[in-house]
Amino acid sequence: MNKNPKSSAEKTVVPLRHFETIKIYEDKSDQEIWKSFNLGDETAFNYIYRTYVKDLYRYGWQYSKDGDLVKDCIQNLFIYLRRKRGELSEVANIRAYLYRCIQAEISKNRKNEARFRHAEADYHEGTFAMEVSPETSLIDSESALSRHELLAKSLNQLTPKQRKALLLFYEDGLSYREISALMEFSEVKTARKLIYRAIASLKDLLKPTTNR
Repeated sequence: MNKNPKSSAEKTVVPLRHFETIKIYEDKSDQEIWKSFNLGDETAFNYIYRTYVKDLYRYGWQYSKDGDLVKDCIQNLFIYLRRKRGELSEVANIRAYLYRCIQAEISKNRKNEARFRHAEADYHEGTFAMEVSPETSLIDSESALSRHELLAKSLNQLTPKQRKALLLFYEDGLSYREISALMEFSEVKTARKLIYRAIASLKDLLKPTTNR
């Protein structure tokens, strides 16, 4: 007779594959997923990690070109979150929360490195470089390749802050409020104006071709 059914059951637990966890959480809100994780649900933790780890690396790489440092910071972040389960605050948007955390983690790890002692506005031109999908609706079908190249070039002529805001808004789907918090603006309208101006600048950069 098995005197410890709990330990016996635990031995038979098999981790779910990512596509299986997606089925569990695809219809749940970020708040529900985060709550499950915070209550100790290991499947929710794995889902969050597998869903966002690649995007976190892409985002973190914009703050440090040291890939190993970014990977270490991501690992440290998830170790911290796992250790703090049960004590974490509610989260409405997991992506925005994780971006904010990894940004802080990288800043903490590089603050003593002289090469990083500059303001965000002084980032080199490659910061928040944006890639354009060939399928984007902004490209006219009759000259898709040339327009694709022009759009990519024009996007990267914007300021680093403008590129960052557009990336967060269009690619990551963050709200003005979330972008404002992530970019440490005191008012939401600052993020809104930044995106509007970025779009206006982009239109001006594209005018020579679009007006032919």
